[in-house]
Amino acid sequence: MMIIRYKDEIIVIDSGLMFPEDELLGIDVVIPDITYLIENRSLVKGIVLTHGHEDHIGGLPYVLRELNVPVYGTKLTLGLLEGKLKETNFSTGVKLNVVKPRDTISLGSFKIEFIKVSHSIPDSVGLGIHTPVGIILHTGDFKFDQTPVDGKVTDFNRIAELGEKGVMVLLSDSTNVERPGFTMSEKVVGQTFDENFRLAKERIIIATFASNVHRIQQVIDSSYRHGRKVAIAGRSMVNVVNIASELGYLTIPEDTIIELDEVGNYPRNKVVLLTTGSQGEPMSALTRMAMSDHRRVEIEPGDTVIISATPIPGNEKLVSRIIDQLFKLGAEVIYESVSGIHVSGHASREELKFMLNLVKPKFFVPIHGEYRMLIKHAQLAQEVGIPASNVFVAENGHVLEFSNKKGAIAGRVTSGRVLVDGLGVGDVGNIVLRDRKQLSQDGILIVVVTINKELKQVVAGPDIVSRGFVYVREAEELMEEAKEKVKLALDKCSEKNITEWAAIKSNVRDVLGKFLYEKTRRRPMILPIIMEI
Repeated sequence: MMIIRYKDEIIVIDSGLMFPEDELLGIDVVIPDITYLIENRSLVKGIVLTHGHEDHIGGLPYVLRELNVPVYGTKLTLGLLEGKLKETNFSTGVKLNVVKPRDTISLGSFKIEFIKVSHSIPDSVGLGIHTPVGIILHTGDFKFDQTPVDGKVTDFNRIAELGEKGVMVLLSDSTNVERPGFTMSEKVVGQTFDENFRLAKERIIIATFASNVHRIQQVIDSSYRHGRKVAIAGRSMVNVVNIASELGYLTIPEDTIIELDEVGNYPRNKVVLLTTGSQGEPMSALTRMAMSDHRRVEIEPGDTVIISATPIPGNEKLVSRIIDQLFKLGAEVIYESVSGIHVSGHASREELKFMLNLVKPKFFVPIHGEYRMLIKHAQLAQEVGIPASNVFVAENGHVLEFSNKKGAIAGRVTSGRVLVDGLGVGDVGNIVLRDRKQLSQDGILIVVVTINKELKQVVAGPDIVSRGFVYVREAEELMEEAKEKVKLALDKCSEKNITEWAAIKSNVRDVLGKFLYEKTRRRPMILPIIMEI
C-alpha cells in the first residue's frame, strides 16, 4: 500500500495482503496497519488499483470497512475484488469505478492516468499521477513482454511521452532486479505446454497461480489443440475462471470445460486437470491429491503433473515435499527448475534499465521487493546516470517529501502489519504469538490444587495434566517428583503466610519450572490453577 499526499488531499495506491511466515503460528493473513489513514480519513479522496493480485487488492475487504471511499481499477481487477468482498460478506455499498488504459480521473488536485503494462495477470496498469508539484509515475508490477498472450503490449509510447514531459518521481517494481537480462515472454510457456501435451501418454494435471489468467488461457488453448477436456479443481481457481470468462478475459471453446465429477467418463489421455497448489499450500487441491486426501481425484501412475510456478521464497520445502510425494505415487512431475514451464511476470535488470532510460526521472524510488532488491535497484538507477542524492530507498512507514527542486526522507508515520486470525483482526499480538511459540516447542503443564480457604490446607491435588510436554504414563516418576516439588512450594507459602493467589501461583511456577528444566532441559508453559472450597 502506498499513500500520496498533497496538502490536505490523500490518494491510496493498492492495498494488499501477505501470507504469514512460519513464525506467525495460526495466523491466516497479514494486512497493512492503516492507523495513519484512519486518523486522516476525511482527507482520503480514493483508492487506485494497479492490478488484481492478492498482494495488491487482498487487504481491501478490511480497509474498506474503515474507509468508505471510491475505488478505481480496470474491469478484471474490480471483478476479482468484487468476488473477494462477497467472500467476506462485505455489505457496505462501496463505489467501484471501472477505468480503462489511457483513461484519466481527477481526485482533488490529483489527475491520474492509467497506462497499460504487461504482467502475469491481464488488465495491469501503471499510474501517471499529475500533481501541482510534478508528475509521479508508478509502474505497478510490470515486465516488457513484446508478444503478450492477449496481444496488448505495454504502452511504451505514453511512458516515453511522460518522460519527455518530465517525470519528477519514478516508483518502479524491483522484484526481479537480481535476474540478469530480459524476462521471457509468457508465450514461451504456451510452446512448452504444447510440447509436454504432445509427449504425455495419460492424464495431465497442471498447477499454477489461480490469478494467472494468461497461463490458464494457454492451458485451455493447448488442451483444445490436443483434443483434451479441462476440469478445474480448487476453489480460487474455479472463482477466477468464472469471473475471467464472464468478463471476457478467457476465451473457452465450447465443450472444453467439464465438471470434476465427469473426469471418469473420458479416457485418461483426453483429460487435463487445472488446479491450485503450485506453492505446496497445505489445504490446496494439489497437496490433497499428493497426500491421497482429495475426495474426487487420485494421482495414478502415468499421470503427468506440471507445476507451472516458481516457489515463493519460504515455500521451497513445501513444494519439494509435494514433488517427492507425486513421484512416489508414480507420476511424472515437470517443475520450473528443470523446464521452461514458468516465466516471471516481473521485469529483469535490462528491462528495469530500459524503464529508467525511457522515463529519465529527476528522483527515483525503488518499490516492491525485499530490502536487498530495493538496494540493488537503487544501484542500477545510479548506473544509468541518476545521481545517488536523487535516489531514495525507503522502508515501510517512511515519509518521502518531494518538491520540483529537492527530495528527502522526512520522518515516519505509524506502519507495520496487522495479523488476521479467523474473524479477529489485530487481536493477536506479540504476547499471544510468543505463547503459541512456547506451546509449539515445549508444550504445557497444568497444575490443579484445591485449598481449604479457612484452614489454608491443600485438600486435593496437586494434580498435573500435561499436553505436548511428556506422555504422563511414560513419565510417572518425573510427574510424582513434580507433584512433590509443588507440595513443598505450597507448604513454604503456608509457612510464610502468603495468601495472595498471584504470589502462590508464581512460586509454584518458579519451583516447577526450575525442576523441569534441570530434569528435561525443556521449558513448558506452566499454568497453576487454584480452587478454593
